[in-house]
Amino acid sequence: MTRISLTVDGVRYDDDVEPRTLLVHHLRERLGKVGTVVGCDTSNCGACTVLLAGEAVKSCAVLAVQADGQEITTIEGLRGPDGRLHPVQDAFHRQHALQCGYCTPGMIMTTVDLLAENPDPSDTEIREGLEGNLCRCTGYQNIVRAVHDAAAAMREGVPA
Repeated sequence: MTRISLTVDGVRYDDDVEPRTLLVHHLRERLGKVGTVVGCDTSNCGACTVLLAGEAVKSCAVLAVQADGQEITTIEGLRGPDGRLHPVQDAFHRQHALQCGYCTPGMIMTTVDLLAENPDPSDTEIREGLEGNLCRCTGYQNIVRAVHDAAAAMREGVPA
């Protein structure tokens, strides 16, 4: 066992983990962050995306021990302290950018990272930014629309 310390959604956790434990499994099984979805376990689908030190990573491709000392934000951690949805979550809801919802946490977390790097992306930049995240239901049109909507809201100062 290896001792690690993580700050997840603003809360510090100190835990002993098997060195081979994937971050996605630690988040879900040990910390109860079940919004981080296990999709493919091969890093192809992006459903398990979280922010690690502010950058989108596929948590099925990161060992929990590799995240030691880092800050992690999951889909549950995006809500504001008042319970208000993050502008990206709100835009996905308003633009009907989900169907079954399985890919949604990963799409949202990747979008948060994309908009942090590029606050006004084009359709092409959005599609390229999300290309590591698969959706089998929506056809992506409403997802692209939601990213534009969220970008506009964030540029207008809607609190994150």
